[in-house]
Formats: sequence, structure tokens, C-alpha cells
Amino acid sequence: MADLVKQILARPIQLADQVIKSADEASSFKQECAELKSKTEKLATLLRQAARASPDLYERPTRRIIEDTEQVLDKALTLVQKCRANGLMKRVFTIIPAAAFRKMSSQLENSIGDVSWLLRVSASADERDDEYLGLPPIAANEPILCLIWEQIAILSTGSLDDRSDAAASLVSLARDNDRYGKLILEEGGVLPLLKLVKEGKMEGQENAARAIGLLGRDPESVEYMIQTGVCTVFAKILKEGPMKVQAVVAWAVSELAANYPKCQDLFAQHNIIRLLVGHLAFETVQEHSKYAIASHKAISIHAVVLASNNSTNVASDMNKVVSAATDDDHSRIPHPMGNQTPNQLHNVVTNTMAANAASKAPQRLNSNGANVKSNSNGFNGLKQNHQQNHSLSGVSLKGRELEDPATKANMKAMAARALWHLAKGNSPICRNITESRALLCFAVLLEKGPEDVQFHSAMALMEITAVAEKDADLRRSAFKPNSPACKAVIDQLLKIIEKADSDLLLPCIKAIGNLARTFRATETRMIAPLVKLLDEREAEISREASIALTKFACTENYLHFDHSKAIIQAGGAKHLIQLVYFGEHIVQLSALLLLCYIARHVPDSEELAQAEVLTVLEWASKQSFVTQDEMFDSLLPDAKSRLELYQSRGSRGFH
Repeated sequence: MADLVKQILARPIQLADQVIKSADEASSFKQECAELKSKTEKLATLLRQAARASPDLYERPTRRIIEDTEQVLDKALTLVQKCRANGLMKRVFTIIPAAAFRKMSSQLENSIGDVSWLLRVSASADERDDEYLGLPPIAANEPILCLIWEQIAILSTGSLDDRSDAAASLVSLARDNDRYGKLILEEGGVLPLLKLVKEGKMEGQENAARAIGLLGRDPESVEYMIQTGVCTVFAKILKEGPMKVQAVVAWAVSELAANYPKCQDLFAQHNIIRLLVGHLAFETVQEHSKYAIASHKAISIHAVVLASNNSTNVASDMNKVVSAATDDDHSRIPHPMGNQTPNQLHNVVTNTMAANAASKAPQRLNSNGANVKSNSNGFNGLKQNHQQNHSLSGVSLKGRELEDPATKANMKAMAARALWHLAKGNSPICRNITESRALLCFAVLLEKGPEDVQFHSAMALMEITAVAEKDADLRRSAFKPNSPACKAVIDQLLKIIEKADSDLLLPCIKAIGNLARTFRATETRMIAPLVKLLDEREAEISREASIALTKFACTENYLHFDHSKAIIQAGGAKHLIQLVYFGEHIVQLSALLLLCYIARHVPDSEELAQAEVLTVLEWASKQSFVTQDEMFDSLLPDAKSRLELYQSRGSRGFH
């Protein structure tokens, strides 16, 4: 950096010396040349001072200012060299307007002001002594640029308090205008912001992390920040930083992941998924951390459940394991399935693992590889490993219990928000999340969390289930029908759908629809609430309900026959007919699609005959909005033909 700045300064200093020498040799306009010489000498002194201070100079404004200064000195040299003309004829035909000297004098003054400002802005805080820097002449056309330069310079050389204020100023600029955010990136603001996140006071760390989140508004910006080391710094804060700072960092992670999904895997490689889940689980569920995702060898709660299926002694207990995962202390969020004793989960875990250990090895090892004695209830072992569990969880728990409730709630909200955006469309990350305690946490927070925590949890579940819908392995491992965590999630999703009066409704409808392939033929309790949403609802809700039901009734769903019958029994036919005839365009298509699948799979239904579904399909087949949609090319004629086959004897009754 220092060598580069010296190279930049070398030519302007040479030009300044040439201007001074040529001004001394002037044979005409001597007074004007003497004035230019005086100002050039002052400028040369400042340039040499800048060269000596090159290690401390802020590179970005240095380039701009020195480039402009070099252009001014070039013009000054050309002007004074004209005044060296010898001979009468040369002086006669060399015309120099008087205004040229005034203009050049003004430009040299501006260059002096620019270089003086550069020296002041690059000085340390002690040297500036709270001096007001003002704006240099170069800022006349773009004052915001120089304000950004000043704040970044303070970020680089100021005290911690000054750096915090500078970061707050950058937050305001980045929030107000996308172009200002781009300028902050281009002018080198990311590295000093990251440095402040690592070593600043709490307020400064928050401001810097918030600025980084605001700067990541497009893929190019996020990719640049990833290359500068954002992942490493954020991972360290999420593991060891103050909770208020951790919450802002989690928000920033969500912003970067939302605007540049390719960075999801990079965050995962830095263990940020595990750290976020740790924050989500803190005071939400109580679980032996040995079964969290502390390492690749850690055993998840789902593994414990699976193992328990082989043991008849604990099979009945496992149905209640989710309820036991929460502490009934008032400082914990109670579990949606009721208040059970906290030791119940430990009993099940201990019994299950003891049964497996007895069949595989004569002794059991703790996470450090040392022999430990089996406990009858698992509680003593939990107390003995308490300190060890803190390190296994990957998150420093020291002092977190003392945080105020608002800070804890905000931390959970931001952790859920980050997991939501990190999980979107990413199977490995969704698998990482579902193998941890996160599903259970989402179920608990959906019921008892604050509004923003509930919303972000619902959105996270929507994205995870969307990935599971396309990933059969993830679907089978994470959303097994006998999984306590899965049961808890579905219970909460259905409660919200049945209540149908919150902002959580849409993501919960989508999540249930995404899980359509996981339900058994006997599991039909989600059909009636979804059918109910088809009636007298705003268009978007009716549309999402019909889309979710279509995932139950479509041919790709192995149980489409059972689910189609359940939809009919819940009164879905009459609602769908109303939507096809009178619904908004976006609702008409989704309702018609569902109606076609039901007619195709249960054509002998008396309810369909009584509702005159065949008439509806014949009407729809003549509508332009249907004929132009390739989705209905084969499905609609097939549904009609099947109905016609069975309804040919409709007057004599159905069976």
C-alpha cells in the first residue's frame, strides 16, 4: 500500500518542481507566473508531506485527489512554459488570456485544499483532535462520496467510540440509498467494518454488523464480502459474542443468504447452522447435548427415537418424548403437547441408549472417551457433563441466562430468520437442521414464541418442507410419521390452520401441503381444515389451500385415492365449484386442477354427481383461460371421460 501511494505521488511532485522552475524562467506575465509558483510550492510541500505519510494514507481518496492534482499541474506547466517564449514574434503570436491565470490559480487552490483534507482525514484521531474536517473542493460535484471517505477513514484510524459513530453513519447512508451502499463497498468500507465487528465495543459491533447486512443487497456485493472473510468473523461472534451483537449478526447472515443463495454452503462450512440452532434451542428445549449436532458422530433425537422402536420397554414412553423436551419452569417456553416432567426425555434417552449399549458393548463411553457408569435415570450423568455440554453445543452459554427477555426473544427471531434463508432450496443444510433440535424448537416457538419468532419459524418450516417435498431421502429421515419432532410440528401447523386468523396462515398451509406425501391413509385430520379455507376466504388463502390439497390428491401422491375421498367427505366439491365459477383468475386455475384430480380418482362419487361436477368441467373446457393452459390438455378430458362413464347410470344411483 505505502509503495503504491508513493508511486502515485511521484509524478505530481515532479510536475510541481517543473512548474516552479518554468515559472522562474518566465519572460512574460512574470507577476502571474510568480503567483502560480507560490501556490505550486505550497502544493509541492503538501505532496511531499503526503509521500512521507504514505503508509497512513487512505488509498481510495488518495487516488482520486492525486489524479486530479496531476491534471491541474499538467495544465499549469503548459501555461507557464508559454510564458518562456523568447523573441518578439513568439511573444506576439503567443496569446494568453488573463482569465487563464485566474482559472489556473483557482484550480491550484482547490488542489491544495484537496491534499490538505487528505492529510487530515488520514491522520489518527489523536492528531486530528476532533477537528472538523469539512468537505474538500473535490466534493463539490459529489459531496456524499467525501462523506463516505471520511467515515471509512475514521473506521480505520479512529477510537472505538468514533469508529462506532462512523459505522452508524454508514448504516444510515446504506439504508437510505442503494448507490451509497455501492460506494461504501467500492471505497473499501468492508474490511474496517469487519475489524470493528471483531474488536469493537458492543454498540460498535452492532452498528458494523448492521452495516454489513445492509451492504449485501446484490450477489456481487455479497460475494465480495464473503471473499473478505465475513463468514469467519460472523461464526466467531455467533459462538462467543454478546447476545445483542449475535442477534444483529444472525440478521446480517439472513440478509446475505437471501440476496445471494450461493453463500449458503459457505456459511454452513463455518458451522453457522449449528451455532444458530444452538441459539434457537437455548431455553426452548432441554435435551442432552450429546444428541445435538455437535459433531458428525453426534446422535440426533431422531436417532434416539429410531433406536427406541426396537425396544418394547420404551415404546410407549417415546410417544411422549416431545412433551418432555421442555422445562416446566416459568423461564422456559412450555411445549405445545402439555406439561410433562423434564426427566422423562432423559429417562427415554438413557433407557434407549443403555439397551443399545448392552447389546453392542460391555461398557459405555462419554464424549471424551472415558468409561462412565450407567445411571438409572440419566440425570446424574447430565449434571456431570454440564460443563462439557456447553462446549459441545458450540455456543458459549456464559452469561446468556442473565440477558433480558427482549434480547433473548430477538436472538431467537433472528436465528430463525437466518435458518429460514439458509435452508431455502438447500438439501444438505435442511438435513443439517432437521438432524438437530431445530424442528422441535420450531414447534415450541410456533405456539409460545413472540409474533416475529413465530413468523420466522413458520417461514423456516415452509422452506425446509419445500426442500423435503423434492428430496425423498430428507423427507423419509426428517418427517417420519412416528417422529416426535415431526408430530409436534404438524400439530402446531394444524392448530394455526384451524385457527386461521394470523399472518402465519399462508406459510403453514404451504408447509402442510409440502408434507402431503408423508401422511398415512388414516391420517386425514389436515384435510378438513384445508377444505374449510376454500370457503369465504381472501383469494390468496383459497389459492394456497387448493394448491396444498392438490398435493394430497394428485396422481404423484401414492394415497391420492384416500385423500380425494377425504376431500369430498369434507365438502370440498361445492367449494371448488364456487371457486371455478366465481373465483379470481389465480384461484380458478388451482381450484379447477384440484377438481380434475378428484373427478379422475373418484369418478363414482355420488357427491360429485349431486354437485354436477361434470357440468362444471364441460363449462371450463370451453373457457379461454383453460384452453390456453397446457396443464389441462390431458387432465381435463380424462376427468370428464371418467365422470361420463360412471354418470351414465347416475339417474339410477351410485354405489
